[in-house]
Amino acid sequence: MLYILMVICAISMGVYLYYETRQKYVIAVILKGVASLCFVTCGIVCSKGSMLENMVLCGLILGAIADVFLNLRYVSEKNGKLIFIMGILVFLAGHIVYLASMLTLSVNWPLSMAVGAVLAACLITWLFKVISADRSFKALGVVYLGAIVLLNAVAVGNTISQPSAFRGAFATGAFLFLVSDIVLIINVFGDKYRQSFRIINTILYYGGQMIIAMSLLLL
Repeated sequence: MLYILMVICAISMGVYLYYETRQKYVIAVILKGVASLCFVTCGIVCSKGSMLENMVLCGLILGAIADVFLNLRYVSEKNGKLIFIMGILVFLAGHIVYLASMLTLSVNWPLSMAVGAVLAACLITWLFKVISADRSFKALGVVYLGAIVLLNAVAVGNTISQPSAFRGAFATGAFLFLVSDIVLIINVFGDKYRQSFRIINTILYYGGQMIIAMSLLLL
């Protein structure tokens, strides 16, 4: 079942990128929704119903919803900015849920959060030097990037302090998610849009979400 879901996700992802480059945005949104539904279904299949698993599953669902919002901005260009912001807010909610799930396992969360805050500040400072965006996007970006960097810091801290297959897999998925977001931000708000960056961003994102979903098997 998991192999089938991975194949469907990969095919849907590839075809949606194909239609997106040809500006067939309605078909692209549908296919992106199918790809996202695959990692949600994967999480459902792997979950055994514990509180932690339900929190991770909630994060996966929020990610799938945010995926659709981000591509709907191409379908409705008039409301594109608002739709994009809504998508980022839903993604932010997903990161917060993921972070809350990792905090339930953390034995050194103050240290992890402190390290994460420093790393987030460094990342945000660097990104703001290489991108251009209006104040609303920058303000949202500070909160959004802060949340996902804190998530990564706590996930890695959990893996170091109490190593386990689940903690390691989740931290790997979260890191891929972070890198995909960095690539996306540079591509959207940088000096030049690159289709290669779009492909890299998409592969990293779906890879990260699938690893997070399948990490539930290891609990």
